[in-house]
Amino acid sequence: MRMTEHSSSERATAKKALLLVNLGTPAAPTARAVRRYLAEFLHDHRVVQLTRWLWCPLLHFVILPLRSPKVAHKYAAVWLPDGSPLAVHTAGLAKAVQTRLPEWDVKHAMRYGEPSLASALARLKSEGVREVRVLPLYPQYSTTTTAAVADVIDAHGKGLEVTMLSEYHRDAGWARAVADSIRAHWDLNARGERLLLSFHGIPQRLVDGGDPYAAQCEGSTQAIAEALGIARDEIMLTFQSRFGREQWLQPYTQATLEQLGRDGVHMVDVVCPGFAVDCLETLEEITIENAKYFRDAGGQALRYVPCLNAGDAHADALAALVTRDEGWT
Repeated sequence: MRMTEHSSSERATAKKALLLVNLGTPAAPTARAVRRYLAEFLHDHRVVQLTRWLWCPLLHFVILPLRSPKVAHKYAAVWLPDGSPLAVHTAGLAKAVQTRLPEWDVKHAMRYGEPSLASALARLKSEGVREVRVLPLYPQYSTTTTAAVADVIDAHGKGLEVTMLSEYHRDAGWARAVADSIRAHWDLNARGERLLLSFHGIPQRLVDGGDPYAAQCEGSTQAIAEALGIARDEIMLTFQSRFGREQWLQPYTQATLEQLGRDGVHMVDVVCPGFAVDCLETLEEITIENAKYFRDAGGQALRYVPCLNAGDAHADALAALVTRDEGWT
């Protein structure tokens, strides 16, 4: 990431800005809007690391025409009155963090879709802001997500003093917030027979090549177990959202839930701590699709514990990260 030097007097007068960056979302639950979003998302070499001459024709002439209507149908099933769940909750989280950081100008941006991170950086520069902190809402670092945010900063952050927090996968405040949400669920509903933490998957070859994501998911699971006061082996760690035919991180969430159902487990609690806010992958893939897989295999109830969203504990944890200098580069 590039930084430009400015005088101390200029820095003293310029307001600091914080950008909370999430992955992104279509603007509407329609095939056209989904196609536009997926085209940007899946064209990024960080997301699909295939040669462009092979991937682009496949993407634009096969995958997008076939996949966009199906994905739009999924979005329609979870769309909120004010828009996409990811967009609504991310905006709400930015407002909640703003109340805790009055000296900062807190905004949200998306890596793909709108409001774009590139346009947010341009706006801050035009407003005379120089010191910018970018907090990707990915607790665990991956080359497929966090590094893609850094790419935009490198390309569009000229003239700004930009620092980014690459990960917070073992942050005590964040882990405690996740643990408290699980504990509150148990207080209301009693504890299920299994507790399953489902993280978004990535191809196994990326981890084999040095991506630290899998190790950080394990680290987060350990931190949450410690905050809950339970043993690590009381939590099952799985990976969801596999795309394509190659091997991704295992065990897979769907296969695990199906096996639990066949093994006679009736009730399972599922948490998705890799997602900062609820989105298609949590509200549709977990609570609709995977819940059905579990029931079809013999289970009775998949009980989903919502993401932290714009809750007080989440906003407190992120605000605390911003006010510390550790980890910002």
